[in-house]
Parts: sequence; structure tokens; C-alpha cells
Amino acid sequence: MIIYKQSAALQSYLQKSLPAKSSTGFVPTMGALHEGHVSLIKKSKEIADSTICSIFINPTQFNNQQDFKKYPVTLEQDIYLLEKNGCDILFLPDVNEIYPNGEFSHEPFDLGYLEDILEGKYRPGHFQGVCQVVKRLLNIVNPTYLLAGQKDYQQCLVLKRLMKLINSRVEIIICPISRERDGLAMSSRNLRLSEDERMQAPAIYEVLLFIQQHIKPGNLKYVKKIAANFLKKKDFKVDYVEVAIANNLQPIDEWNGKDQLVILVAAYINDIRLIDNLKYSV
Repeated sequence: MIIYKQSAALQSYLQKSLPAKSSTGFVPTMGALHEGHVSLIKKSKEIADSTICSIFINPTQFNNQQDFKKYPVTLEQDIYLLEKNGCDILFLPDVNEIYPNGEFSHEPFDLGYLEDILEGKYRPGHFQGVCQVVKRLLNIVNPTYLLAGQKDYQQCLVLKRLMKLINSRVEIIICPISRERDGLAMSSRNLRLSEDERMQAPAIYEVLLFIQQHIKPGNLKYVKKIAANFLKKKDFKVDYVEVAIANNLQPIDEWNGKDQLVILVAAYINDIRLIDNLKYSV
């Protein structure tokens, strides 16, 4: 695996060393890699000739600076994991490389209602930061495929909208959520959980399964309320327990029994925020 820290050097290598018609898969990350990231690398290797991963903890997508400061850093382990699983190139830029001269400002992206609901509501500015860094990374890497995990469901829809806004031909590949044996969605933030918090965390997946099992056509408020109260009794601080139309993420209280759905949860264990989701197909 080759490691590049400067975008110019990476672009030069890609232009000179890769065959003209070869395909590239790109996996942007913020490090603290786990098996969920590995699944994206493996999928990229299945569909693309070369696989590029980036590790960059993007400051513009953190609306909570304490969260940014506490974000786990495991670079040596990350490099080992990428090499072990056949990643071809690691792009490891610093902040000045992505945002020259510290210029974080930009014209806002028109994300529509996606910016104001669910994650957008509870993390204002988050998706603007995501789009900002992804646009910059795509300009540098110019991949054939962009691979993302379903755990960040709303972010996947935001990225699809971004591709249209910037007229990108990059194809987005959404990969399934990787879970621990007890159902907890794999996440870099899981590294921050204490032993007791780790035992508490799978309750989020229990809630998703509960809603999945009790969804019926008609009013959904009651089942969502039961699920949220269950988490509160387990000492979670709940941001939302929601059911939405899967293809556009419009939250609903009444279901027609036909639309494909996605169940979404965001909740805190002390100061650690976890998100998860589960698709529901008729």
C-alpha cells in the first residue's frame, strides 16, 4: 500500500501510473477503522481495479467541538488493517491540504429538507461540512465509485444529492451495516464506550427490531413512543426514534402499508452519540 499526504503527489501518481480505462473505488473515512470499513474496502476490490482510502477527521462536520477533540485516533492500527485487506492507496492529508489557508467558508449546498430533519436538525451544519470535504476529496481522487455504509443512512442520501449538485459521474455504492454479535452497529465512536456503556448500547438495535416487528399500516406514533420510552428507561438521552419513507427519508406518522420504510434511531449514552437504522420492506 502506498501512502500519500499531498494531493498533488497523489494526483500525479493516479494520472501516470494507472491504466487509462482502469476503475477506482474510493472509501473516505475519519479513521478509527473497524470491520465496517473493511467491508467497504472488500467491496471496492470486487468492483474496481484499484482501491483508495482516505483518513481525515474533518473539522467542518462537527457541530460539537468536544466531539471533534475526543474523536478516536488509531492510525497505526488503521494502516495495518488497510494493508492486511489489500487497500492500494491511503490518502492521509492534514487540514491545510484539504482546506488551504484555513479557508472553511464556501457557498452552501442546497440540500433541501435533508438538512433540517433528523441528523440535520440535531447536528446543524453537519451535512454542509460533509459535502464540503467530499467534494474536495472527489476533486483530488476522481474515483469511479464512492463507497459508503448504510449506518449513516441520511448521509448516503445527502451524498446522492451532492453528486447531482456538482454534476458528478461518480457512482455511489451503499453497503450494508456491519454489526457486532449482539447487534450493535459498528462505529468508530464505539471505542469511546466504557464496559458498562458497551453492554447498554445494543438496546438501540433492540428498539429497531421491536419497531420492525410491530409496524402495521395506519398510525405509527404509538409504537415509536413505546420504543423511545424503552430507551429512556435504559438511561439513554433520545434525539429521535423515527420511521421514514426509505427513498426520500420523509418522516411519517401514518403508513399506507405499501411504501418501503426505514427505521432510524439516534441516542446518547452519557456524552457518546450513537445512530442506527433498519430498512423495512413490505
